[in-house]
Amino acid sequence: MERRLFDILVCPQCKAQLRFQPEDQELICDADQLAFPVRDGIPVMLINEARSLDTQTDNA
Repeated sequence: MERRLFDILVCPQCKAQLRFQPEDQELICDADQLAFPVRDGIPVMLINEARSLDTQTDNA
């Protein structure tokens, strides 16, 4: 993915800056705890395609 494109992409939900995680080919929104996939070098910026990073579980 081109660095220029990465610099202008923001989270479609909260408009926060994203960070690229090359090993998983994902763009991460730390604010919303979402991971947006990058498929064949193209970021998929659809909220319904994002993976939740929330790993908290209820231990009650």
